[in-house]
Amino acid sequence: MWSITKRDTAVRVLLALSFAFAARVGAQTSPPPNEDGYDLWLRYRLVPDASRLAEYRAAITRLVVPGDSPTLRVISDELATGLQGLLGRTIPIDESFRVDGSVIVGTPRSSRTIAALPLVAELARAGREGFVIRSVKVAGKRAIVVAGNTDVGALYGAFRLLRQLQTNASIAELSIMDAPRIQLRMLDHWDNLDRTVERGYAGQSLWEWKRLPDSLSPRYRDYARANSSIGINGTVLTNVNANAKVLSPEYIAKVAALANVFRPYGIRVYLTARFSAPIEMGGLKTADPLDAAVRKWWRNKADEIYRAIPDFGGFLVKANSEGQPGPQDYKRTHADGANMLAEAVAPHGGIVMWRAFVYSNEVPLDRTKQAYDEFKPLDGAFRSNVLVQVKNGPLDFQPREPFHPLFGAMPKTPLMMEFQITKEYLGQDTHLAYLGPLFEEVLRSDTWAKGKGSTVASVIDGSLQHYARTGIAGVANIGTDRNWTGSQFNQANWYAYGRLAWDPRQSSADIADDWIRMTFSNDSTVVKPVKHMMLISRDAVVDYMTPLGLAHIMASNHHYGPGPWAKLPRADQTPSYFHRADSIGIGFDRTAAGSNAVEQYFPPVRERFANRDSVPDAFLLWFHHVGWNEPMRSGATLWDELVRHYYAGVDSVRSMERTWIGIQGKIDDARFDEVESFLGIQEHEARWWRDAALQYFQTFSHLPIPDRYERPAHPLSFYLELHCPADRTRPRCPAVY
Repeated sequence: MWSITKRDTAVRVLLALSFAFAARVGAQTSPPPNEDGYDLWLRYRLVPDASRLAEYRAAITRLVVPGDSPTLRVISDELATGLQGLLGRTIPIDESFRVDGSVIVGTPRSSRTIAALPLVAELARAGREGFVIRSVKVAGKRAIVVAGNTDVGALYGAFRLLRQLQTNASIAELSIMDAPRIQLRMLDHWDNLDRTVERGYAGQSLWEWKRLPDSLSPRYRDYARANSSIGINGTVLTNVNANAKVLSPEYIAKVAALANVFRPYGIRVYLTARFSAPIEMGGLKTADPLDAAVRKWWRNKADEIYRAIPDFGGFLVKANSEGQPGPQDYKRTHADGANMLAEAVAPHGGIVMWRAFVYSNEVPLDRTKQAYDEFKPLDGAFRSNVLVQVKNGPLDFQPREPFHPLFGAMPKTPLMMEFQITKEYLGQDTHLAYLGPLFEEVLRSDTWAKGKGSTVASVIDGSLQHYARTGIAGVANIGTDRNWTGSQFNQANWYAYGRLAWDPRQSSADIADDWIRMTFSNDSTVVKPVKHMMLISRDAVVDYMTPLGLAHIMASNHHYGPGPWAKLPRADQTPSYFHRADSIGIGFDRTAAGSNAVEQYFPPVRERFANRDSVPDAFLLWFHHVGWNEPMRSGATLWDELVRHYYAGVDSVRSMERTWIGIQGKIDDARFDEVESFLGIQEHEARWWRDAALQYFQTFSHLPIPDRYERPAHPLSFYLELHCPADRTRPRCPAVY
């Protein structure tokens, strides 16, 4: 159990008393029935707004889904279930137009009614996966048409119509046309064949390999439903630190069984390919990508996979990084390795996603430069069915990083974005950190590759450099926990990723609004405060962990608690390599006077980051070594500004706690209590981060924490002795407070 001080107890009691009274006064009814979070954002509960419910019931009286393909059956099932739950009555499924209120769903091929409507121009703009939703008249009767050029497009439209009802929006005079801006919208699972999950904080892997292919968990279908509802169309089932065994006939049959479940939902399966598989599985003496026998082995393996899974998507590869085998083992390039695999899957329409996260065995001058240095010279050397998958920042999914300089720098090579949905460095399963603003911040960053407005989003959606193939990937945060993601709010990161993968121009605030309405309530007294919590949460984590551009000062291995003092055998795994604190100041000099990593950006970005007067405070210590007493733009010294950010992070978490207590009684008790418990853990651990990091940096600055701030609970020596488990035991460090 946590050891809580008397002060903590008093604060918690006062908060509970003040906000519990307000909650009781404001609540008109008892809390809703308890939920466990399994339904995610696909909660089809009766619409509570009486006037809106009347509107919906008048507009929807029949469901018409002609045709009998697997996807059309999915559409019919989803709409029937969703409408029954939302409207509180069964909606007949037939083809009668004798009354107002038919919802007609399909394609011009599956539905003669849709084919006869004047939708040709709009459907042409919608493309293969887009859809049109229109209020129309059919045989003189009012109807709603959901049309796509393909069954999958119609499915996306069906989910969009359900979202309209779930978010309490009007369905009078509907006029919606939407289509994805990115072709490949991937979810990457770092799942191992023994069902452990690397950087997973939500239980075991969903994939029950020992029971496949004969036994299919119902969660597979629900997983597919959730992904399809937000437009995700591909899933990589296995860890990038790959196991060649997944390419064996035994496992190909298991993968085929999963593919059969996912296919009606528009989701293709992909696998990670271990580069040394020809040696480990094929008995060859080499995995050299230019060796004829190796190339033949991969072609035969691809043929075998496609015989079992005709719509297999292709391979994701991590090579020559963190000890993984790759083409450089044979003095070949990344392009040589990627092209060999691309050649094998090309006859089947497959692709290769080659990760640009390269982490050399040699310690570099600046680890953030390596991907650019290795991949920029290869622009134009990759086959047309290869995409290079680039992390959002040049280091490693930190709470905040500048965008990766490769974006915009490889106009002849399609670049995919790789985000991390699982919160490896942002509090993992317990801390509330809504990542929509992180994703949006990166996507809206201007690369200046072709002048002002050359955003990262315009690079990855192909509009800037006219890529024939476009893609985006998110490292999944999903596991066997009943709520899927380890906490209720982690679901929002999965949801936000999918929505931004569909259209990277969307607002993370608008997405949060939809998620709250679909997940918790349409009550404005819930939506407004919870949305505020979500929108400040990521900056709160940055403030109490790594403010002002600090990075990678987490404890080693598990990356959970603070560890700026950690000592490791390899320099570029050691926090001091990144923070560079000394008696003069703190920060990594990446200007021309230092590692010159700033040179990798286009000139306007380079000049902004390199100049102390123009670099954003958020990236100050990423690009500059700054003296402890140097003045900031605020007028405060660096030390005082660093202290202010660390304390502001804790204050933000306390604000989130107060906000959450204020909605008690307006959502179900089970989910309320879980979130309240996690926020309590987060507040304790935010103080742990703040007190430990500031006292450690004090050993270099020799400056005091101003008297206006509360004192650290323990001396630095206390934190240096803490050893936190690298597992999901909650709480992880019970002796912190």
